[in-house]
Amino acid sequence: MVGTHDIGAQGGHGVTAIRTPDARFTDLPDYPFAPHYVAVAPGLEMHYVDEGPRDGPVVLLLHGQPSWSYLYRKMIPPLAEAGFRVIAPDLIGFGKSDKPITKSAHTYAGHVAWMRSFIEKLDLTGIHVFVQDWGGLIGLRVLAEVPQRFASLTAGNTGLPAAPFPMSLIGRWLMRYKAWRKGDSITSMDKIAGFPDWIAHARYAREFNPGATVQAATIRELTDDEVAAYQAPFPDEPYMMGPRAMPWLVPSELAQGHAAWKTLEKLDLPVLLLFSDSDPVTAGQDKVFAKRLKGTKGQPHATIANAGHFLQDDKGEDIAAKMIPWLKTL
Repeated sequence: MVGTHDIGAQGGHGVTAIRTPDARFTDLPDYPFAPHYVAVAPGLEMHYVDEGPRDGPVVLLLHGQPSWSYLYRKMIPPLAEAGFRVIAPDLIGFGKSDKPITKSAHTYAGHVAWMRSFIEKLDLTGIHVFVQDWGGLIGLRVLAEVPQRFASLTAGNTGLPAAPFPMSLIGRWLMRYKAWRKGDSITSMDKIAGFPDWIAHARYAREFNPGATVQAATIRELTDDEVAAYQAPFPDEPYMMGPRAMPWLVPSELAQGHAAWKTLEKLDLPVLLLFSDSDPVTAGQDKVFAKRLKGTKGQPHATIANAGHFLQDDKGEDIAAKMIPWLKTL
């Protein structure tokens, strides 16, 4: 489905979506996976990888911004070979999924609704979910809404921003105001000093390069082909509204995050923490999870060494190797 089409009411009234041409994804390194699609709202389809035995326990891998399921190319094969059904969706606006062409079509609540719809349309149960970056911001909200569908949580380099009212409202506008004041002055990743700068760069910079962003947040040197693969879903501006919009959304629903935490704190499902040692973005969030989630007690948590924010790219095989024996005990 190349071209434009209208998204139905769930996706936003009168909003137009496009899909990146398949030719952009030809011969990506280490990404041989067959494409699958499911409608998550009228006229709006989400792409996903589905590998391993169909009757195996489900491992759901949720990516963040500005990456896509390519980030999990090192984890999918060993998890599938271990007998798990491995599902790695692309968020709406990312990867091979449909892409609304305006920033306003992207809302935090909308992404939560689309991911919940994805899970319910595939009727996934007994889910072992791995979340990183926005995968946590979205996935943890879905977990709080339908906890009966989940069997375990593995978290790496993520969090769930939250604040009660009125601090949620104050925090939202203060952070956005700081970003707005920066405007298009943050012209490159090396100028970013704090989260408002990241919001400003993603939202206002004349040039925004997801491939370069992933490279800046990994320890190892990506090949030119790997950088191009991260850039592949975003050939030009109309395709890039998801990555540009997402940082702006982080402070938008702090009160809902606060409500989600109240539910998450009551759950008993097992939680494994696999944070990296070199991520300034989420450093310390593992301690928040350990303090607030009952299921973290007594689990074989580990620090992933020599890995940046996108730890799946730096050490994907190591992460899978730590997850597999743990999952097999559950």
